[in-house]
Amino acid sequence: MTYVRDILNGKSSEVHSISADATVYEALKLMSDKEIGALVVMEGEKVVGILSERDYARKIILKGKASKDTLVREVMSPHLIQVRPENTVEECMIVMTGKHVRHLPVFEQEKFVGIISIGDVVKSIISRQELLIEQLSNYIAGKYT
Repeated sequence: MTYVRDILNGKSSEVHSISADATVYEALKLMSDKEIGALVVMEGEKVVGILSERDYARKIILKGKASKDTLVREVMSPHLIQVRPENTVEECMIVMTGKHVRHLPVFEQEKFVGIISIGDVVKSIISRQELLIEQLSNYIAGKYT
């Protein structure tokens, strides 16, 4: 069984964030530079929301707003759907599918410790399935006794 902590251990510990007072344009530039689809929104040391490409598409483009004139706090998602390091990958998949989100902030007690994406979850599931297939193939071929 794979846990959120396993995914975080396999990722860089660097988590990209932005201030709620930054412009959406600044956030998009950072997401583009880092090749990521979401940013954690911080006020000091506190996580106050998340801004995703989906937020941009639905709350800026479709409403005719300008990203250079709109603050992150105006379009971020303030209600975080979060997980803990001890949650399983399967639990995360269920949450992501059920809540239609692609990024889950990870908290240990009240402390923000990282973020996982749908890509991280899928990669973990595929990796585990490949290992299982290899083990079954070896068993069938008689490599294990």
